[in-house]
Amino acid sequence: MTQKQRMLAGELYTADDPEIAADAARAAAWMVRYNASLASDAADRHALLVEGLGQVGEGAVVRPPFHCDYGSNIHLGPRVFLNFGCVILDVVRVEIGAGTQIGPGVQILTADHPRDAALRAQGLEFGRPIRIGANVWIGGGALILPGVTIGDDAIIGAGSVVTRDVAPGATVVGNPARAVTR
Repeated sequence: MTQKQRMLAGELYTADDPEIAADAARAAAWMVRYNASLASDAADRHALLVEGLGQVGEGAVVRPPFHCDYGSNIHLGPRVFLNFGCVILDVVRVEIGAGTQIGPGVQILTADHPRDAALRAQGLEFGRPIRIGANVWIGGGALILPGVTIGDDAIIGAGSVVTRDVAPGATVVGNPARAVTR
């Protein structure tokens, strides 16, 4: 298995692999163009999103600046909205369902590192996919950690750190995020 295949499978890999580095460089060049597009019309920005991301549904909007590792592992449903300053570390698949709204400064992080210091010293890392359902609202500054699934219609409070799956329709707040009753 190549290092890229290992990365996409969620296995330990080294990010300094030439194939992975080339993908990251392509994404970096795309982000320079995308992040300079704030004054462009919506159709031009949408076309740039389609070019840089794995899948982009109709009416999806990502306000620049936006940052990601590769872009190709990000899948946005129709009418998804990401506000200014979002970061998606997409070493593995990130799915965001239709109509989901994401506040400014949200970080969606699939990348993780071994807990074993010797493995970390070798430069190894891995990823866990993130799935965010439809019609989810994620408040500004929230962190979504590796491997989390957020169910449809959930609400994530601003500044929350989501370390576990969130049930459909649930509201979670805090660090770590915990369910609250509405």
